[in-house]
Amino acid sequence: MFVLELTYTAPLERVDAVLELHVEWLQKEYAAGHFLAAGHKVPRDGGVILAAGMDRATVERIVAQDPFVLASVCEYRITEFVATTTAPALERYREQLPS
Repeated sequence: MFVLELTYTAPLERVDAVLELHVEWLQKEYAAGHFLAAGHKVPRDGGVILAAGMDRATVERIVAQDPFVLASVCEYRITEFVATTTAPALERYREQLPS
């Protein structure tokens, strides 16, 4: 599983100018089963996305297609973790530690 942390690198006016395209991109990734949740940070200086079901190379490829990245209004920090425990609703995303 991955935590994708976005940090805005441009004024909010520039971020908002591509927000609709970013939301469309998010919806495409939800439909593909890649994203579990997303939202902006408080205060609004970036966002967070929870992603699962793929390897790091795929995550990096998907992130590179984000309209925010293409418009140079944010940077991503990608953190991978092994989700060994979850809420019951996320049980299908539970992972085993490598042996």
